[in-house]
Amino acid sequence: MSKVGEKTTAMPAPEIMPGGGIDPDLVKQDFPVLRQSINGHPLIYLDNAATTQKPVAVIKRLQTYYESDNANVHRGLHTLAERATDAFEATRDKIRSFINAGKREEIIYTRGATEAINLVAYTYGRQNVGPGDRIVITRMEHHANLIPWLELARQNKAELVYIPINSEGYLDLSEIDTIINNRTKIVALTHMSNVLGTINDVEEITALAHKKKAVCLIDGAQAVPHMPVDVQSLGADFYVFSAHKMLGPTGLGVLYGREELLQAMPPFNFGGEMISEVRFDKVTWNVLPWKFEAGTPAIAEAVAFAPALDYLENLGMENIRRHEIELTAYALSRLSELKHLTIYGPQNPEHRGGAIAFSDDKIHPHDMATFLDTQGIAVRAGHHCAQPLTRLLGVNSTTRASFYIYNNTNDIDTLHEALLAARRYFGHG
Repeated sequence: MSKVGEKTTAMPAPEIMPGGGIDPDLVKQDFPVLRQSINGHPLIYLDNAATTQKPVAVIKRLQTYYESDNANVHRGLHTLAERATDAFEATRDKIRSFINAGKREEIIYTRGATEAINLVAYTYGRQNVGPGDRIVITRMEHHANLIPWLELARQNKAELVYIPINSEGYLDLSEIDTIINNRTKIVALTHMSNVLGTINDVEEITALAHKKKAVCLIDGAQAVPHMPVDVQSLGADFYVFSAHKMLGPTGLGVLYGREELLQAMPPFNFGGEMISEVRFDKVTWNVLPWKFEAGTPAIAEAVAFAPALDYLENLGMENIRRHEIELTAYALSRLSELKHLTIYGPQNPEHRGGAIAFSDDKIHPHDMATFLDTQGIAVRAGHHCAQPLTRLLGVNSTTRASFYIYNNTNDIDTLHEALLAARRYFGHG
């Protein structure tokens, strides 16, 4: 029986059910880490917004690379270097296709989505934002898409303005024509909130930004793993995401940028690979995409990201999105039965992703997460790298359960029962 991570035309992957649905029980068999028990209970992994687990195909590709192909890329003339370079660059082509970028030169490898945003802030931002100019972001941003712009605004004496959020967890766009004005140079926003789960109307905002001659950066760290993404249709000037949130290895991110913007931007880091010619008194830069890839990159991680992309494509991003809508709808329904919980974000599962942050009126989120771990359930507790948003919600932290392709309704039922058990354990039953 073929695995999802392997390309095959003989038969559909076994994890795809008739009609295109995903069978999470079969998917789970491809993930070794999910076969274990935690504190005597089968592991239920609900921390996917932080990082996803890795299928056998990804793990094996990492091992094979180090066993057979380990070498530095691009300049070596020996067989191992050529094999490593071919695999490294082949993944770039897969990424281009996966998000429908126009050219492979528009795909830049970074250490993660965070570094990708910093790259744009330090290069395009410093070059194009000056005193009195405006940077627009939203009040639901992850710190990675807030702090670089806060610092850019402070250093360049620009104005940082926030798009507000309404009581239902959506962006309030009623004043958007005023917020994105003719002084706006950059608009940066999340495609999907890691706290509220909100899926933002990116197309509307990019269209308005372009009307005002501003560029738009989209943080897709939570979106690309969970839904089809077409950066050209979205109108994104820059789009960033991380491999580890979509079955791939840690330490690898992607920056998509429109070629004409990348061409005009100065390098971010300096050193090897990003140069064309170096003399004692001057240097010229390499062509795209390597102008932004100084030093030895995350070669093994890039090579092993390819089977992760294959795995997701074999499942089908439309199928993944449909599965998560159904699972999120079920989770919202079940968790809403617990009147002591406050659930944050839109209540319509069509408008949100599978990350649900909630708080118990008696139990601190850290205590809740610790108790759930005793039941074998892995969730995240804290401010989720979004302290301003958490304060806006009127709390210091929340508990977050987030779902992926290997989760099912039984996992939600088990979470529901564990939340009730926590009430009894802490004396609130």
